[in-house]
Amino acid sequence: MPMISLTAADGHRLSAYRTGPQNAARALVVVQEIFGVNRHMRNVADRFAAEGYAVIAPALFDRVAPGIELGYEAADVAQGRELRGRIQDGLTVLDILAAAAALPRGVKRGIVGYCWGGTVTWHGATRTSAFGAASCWYGGGIAAAKDEQPRCPVQMHFGETDASIPMSDVDAIRTAQPGVEVHVYAGAGHGFGCDERGSFSAKDAAVAQRRTLEFFGKNL
Repeated sequence: MPMISLTAADGHRLSAYRTGPQNAARALVVVQEIFGVNRHMRNVADRFAAEGYAVIAPALFDRVAPGIELGYEAADVAQGRELRGRIQDGLTVLDILAAAAALPRGVKRGIVGYCWGGTVTWHGATRTSAFGAASCWYGGGIAAAKDEQPRCPVQMHFGETDASIPMSDVDAIRTAQPGVEVHVYAGAGHGFGCDERGSFSAKDAAVAQRRTLEFFGKNL
């Protein structure tokens, strides 16, 4: 497994999954769900790599529990939420910046994240200037930070029936961020892009992935 070590600005060392051509013209930071850089997140990274991107997926849980890879049962969800709750948002920003710095020099960099990572991706767009574009998939914490101003183009994806992100939150984000591209997938739930979860929707995941690639193709 092509794991590397990163060092954040505060001296914290974390692992990360690296894939894709190192002579790529474009690069991505891929940000995990609350389940760690597990098999699914590595597959997500590999799919972007197959499109020609240099990719790094930092292990955000290394802040509190190194080497965590969870599944998608109820106990995994509970553990993932508990671990996520122990990590301050400012520290995840340091970790994604460390990942961005480890991408090939001089290339255009984007960021994409899922679930918790969708929120971290929004922070990457609003709290740093490291990225040329950001794609946020069902980030539950975005609504709470909806008034922050992005420093790059942003695209968002939400499931219409997501039990953890009500449509009222999505409407509030749209109102606060008229310049952000927001897509809602009818009938889709939380995690519709993860093919290892019961909420997976192949049709919606394919559309969201196509939109994400087109968005990065236009902005990076």
